Amino acid sequence: MATTEFIAAIELGSSKIIGIAGRKKSDGSMQVLAYAQEDSSQFIRKGVVYNLDKTAQSLTSLINRLEGELNNSIGRVYVGIGGQSLRTIRNVVSRNLEEGTIISEELVSSIGDENIAIPLIDMDVLDVAPQEYKIGNNLQADPVGVAGNHIEGRFLNIIARSSVKKNLERCFEQAKIEIADLLIAPIVTADAVLTETERRSGCALIDFGADTTTVSVYKNNILRFLSVLPLGGNNITKDLTTLQIEEEEAEQLKKTYGNVVYEEDIDREEPAACILADESRSVELERLNIIIEARAEEIITNVWNQLQLSGYDDKLLAGLIMTGGAANLRGLDEMLRKRAKIEKVRLAKSIRNSAEAPAQVLRKDATQNTALGLLFEGTQNCCLCERKTTQPQQPLQETEEKEFSEATFDFSDMETPYAGSSQDMFRDDEELRLQMEIARKKKEEEERLAKAAAKAAREEEKRRKEEAKRRRKEQAGPSWIQRKISSLTQEIFSDDNME
Repeated sequence: MATTEFIAAIELGSSKIIGIAGRKKSDGSMQVLAYAQEDSSQFIRKGVVYNLDKTAQSLTSLINRLEGELNNSIGRVYVGIGGQSLRTIRNVVSRNLEEGTIISEELVSSIGDENIAIPLIDMDVLDVAPQEYKIGNNLQADPVGVAGNHIEGRFLNIIARSSVKKNLERCFEQAKIEIADLLIAPIVTADAVLTETERRSGCALIDFGADTTTVSVYKNNILRFLSVLPLGGNNITKDLTTLQIEEEEAEQLKKTYGNVVYEEDIDREEPAACILADESRSVELERLNIIIEARAEEIITNVWNQLQLSGYDDKLLAGLIMTGGAANLRGLDEMLRKRAKIEKVRLAKSIRNSAEAPAQVLRKDATQNTALGLLFEGTQNCCLCERKTTQPQQPLQETEEKEFSEATFDFSDMETPYAGSSQDMFRDDEELRLQMEIARKKKEEEERLAKAAAKAAREEEKRRKEEAKRRRKEQAGPSWIQRKISSLTQEIFSDDNME
């Protein structure tokens, strides 16, 4: 049976593109109806699309697979936007007011509009996280209704390079997929995995991805800082290829044997080693993990630097929350705890809201959190058939006018007083007569417009022909007679000069 009511979402990551569709249940949970993923390592880097054609092809394949599971067409999708250039900048807008002015909703809106209008070079404001409003010496979350003579609006603008959004939209346009809404991926992830207590007390969400690591800081239920580092799990994998192994083998060894706080057992007679896939070679675990530890420490150090830049490094009472595929690396939480000197560190393996799906889809390894978060953020039915059935209907009067104007009546067999002309038929029914008159006038107007359009087309065609004829004359140059007269004139004047 075809599914006619669902929400569809797509997450574009550096290692894979995830497509997911589900139906919200009455209790607020989500039933996952379809799931598909495509490898994106060849056309997405640092979370940003760089090969539009390959991305569009992958999106088309992804949608086809989802539609196959849903047994219906997808009309639109929710899309997460992220990438290396995504970050936040602070901005302050101040207004001096008359003494005792009561702040209105219109004033607050105008301050917000002024904030959006700040000039940015090659950057777009994707969203705004209002911080607080300072009135006098007091901070207010909602200043409407408060009296004061000065107001200062503090904003956190979430920005990214203009090309990020444009390329994303072009890919979906090329794949003929409508975007229901572009959602900022780190914010969606935070909404999915953070509790209200964590956001209020102060916490940092660290999303360890394939090519990037995103740091988001929350305090008093407000986003305070967001930054994306160009470092991720793939950097560790590429470092391991220095052991003369393929990247696929390095990724598998990292997942299976990787430990950033590995310590060799001193009681072992021989160093511990892991066997490669071809079983002809082996790699010492200590050597493997020394490489992993070095790169992981670099990533953690940069994360800690971002937390210090946020100014909230000493206000994170709820600690640090990790998510993303690379967060599953053993010992990463311990290294983060030591570096940040924060005891509360946890891995968000699943989202707060419940979702029903097969185990192979809902893997509790923090890799599906953003995709599920996008699904929960959706509010519109993404089924194509729903869009067809909910198109606005024509007004009843307009429909009746069209029916009367196109209808053909046959009164030959009627033995009523109205069996004469159609005018007789509407003689005693004023409403029907009026509708018939409206239909007649409408038809006359359409014929008049058609004639005017045809006349304009003929005049335009005539103008084009005359213009083409003039250009041909200019290209051909002077005629034979003109050339002959010009030649004789030159000879006459040349003879006069000789004399």
